[in-house]
Amino acid sequence: MSAFDDLYAGNAKFAKKFGNSGLTGRAARGLAVVTCMDSRIDPLGLLGLKAGDAKILRNAGARVTDDVLRTLVLAVYLLGVERVFVMPHTDCGMTKVTDSDVHALTQERGVDTRSLEFRTVPDQNEALRHDLVRIRTSPFLPEGMPVAGAIYDVRTGRLSSSPH
Repeated sequence: MSAFDDLYAGNAKFAKKFGNSGLTGRAARGLAVVTCMDSRIDPLGLLGLKAGDAKILRNAGARVTDDVLRTLVLAVYLLGVERVFVMPHTDCGMTKVTDSDVHALTQERGVDTRSLEFRTVPDQNEALRHDLVRIRTSPFLPEGMPVAGAIYDVRTGRLSSSPH
């Protein structure tokens, strides 16, 4: 018995009903969404999208890291992305700890993570504003490309009323 047998069984059921074989790798709606890895978030569903509509980039805290910028460059120049939406969420674990907290937790297990920057989020609104500016001012992305963001409420399913 493998730790992943449930995943292979789930995939077998999925594949029997699979109907997206005609999709290309391009973002049909010209959209990239940067969001958190939190499993409570269904980015396509909550934005009224379907498979193939958007590129979904996920990481802890929905932060615009160097790797997210790298991926956005590829998405824009190779995969039809013309606009970016950044969507962190309420009740995010990244807002409840500091980088120092995470380093201490891993150190308790004998793992030294001091060479990693976790980009924890002491102020979610400020982090979102910072990340939006980071995309808007990137010399690698088209000037004037539409960029917006909002905080998704995991309790109500709604986006913040005033996107940043």
